[in-house]
Amino acid sequence: MDGFFLLNKEKGVSSNFVVQGIKKKFNFKKVGHLGTLDPMATGLLIIAVNKATKFSSYFLNEIKAYSAEVTLGGSTDTDDAEGDFLYQKDINLSSKKVLTSLNSFLGDSLQQPPSYSALKHKGKPLYKYAREGKIIVKPPREITIFSIENTNFKTPLLSFDITCSKGTYIRAIARDIGELLGCGGYLSKLERIEQGCFSIKSAKCIDKISKDHIITIKEAFPNLDSLSLNREETKIYTNGGIVTSLHGKKKICKIFSDINQFIGLGEVGDKGLKLKQLV
Repeated sequence: MDGFFLLNKEKGVSSNFVVQGIKKKFNFKKVGHLGTLDPMATGLLIIAVNKATKFSSYFLNEIKAYSAEVTLGGSTDTDDAEGDFLYQKDINLSSKKVLTSLNSFLGDSLQQPPSYSALKHKGKPLYKYAREGKIIVKPPREITIFSIENTNFKTPLLSFDITCSKGTYIRAIARDIGELLGCGGYLSKLERIEQGCFSIKSAKCIDKISKDHIITIKEAFPNLDSLSLNREETKIYTNGGIVTSLHGKKKICKIFSDINQFIGLGEVGDKGLKLKQLV
């Protein structure tokens, strides 16, 4: 069995804990997730099993959406509610000022990754350095905030839904809006509600997931065009050659063999179709 599960991760467990739970529950050989959620976060966690793990890289650039809550009036060393307080203070802010400041994050910007993160330095996650009292500062990264909706502010809680590019840390948004307002801020709740074409509405808790809920590899790419190959083209493609008869505008496609079997992803270009990933 190869494919993807949509899990609704509960609060307090790591993404790897969920991966190991799926692996043990179904006795799969290979299991991985398609985007980490911090232990305090909940929501959509896409799990790849067996041959589907080979397609994980195609999900890395997908847009993600979150429902977030930021507590203003304090700062923590982890930029979320699980960290130790660096300071706390009373606040008196108008909703207009807070929401205007929040909307200033829309568009492209450079974001400083949190000191406590899974980003690596010399092969070691930053959070491990931070736990040892060593703060490693990584270069700011380019991110894009596509939308901020359903905003609400009731002192000291600011809630909103946010759609963003890969590599965006919502904890860093919480930290940065706190700095912008001069009062500090930290992430107090986070739920991932969308990743690419997948939604939390279709996700299941780990104790209720079954093999019937698996999404096949070909079903996981509903927005890609399909190409069917004849016998000779199938042979060329699976051997890593370029199918020159299938050329055109550059795009990734789902590839089907001469017997209508899904065999992987390919890239069409000026010179033809070339192999990207076989099942």
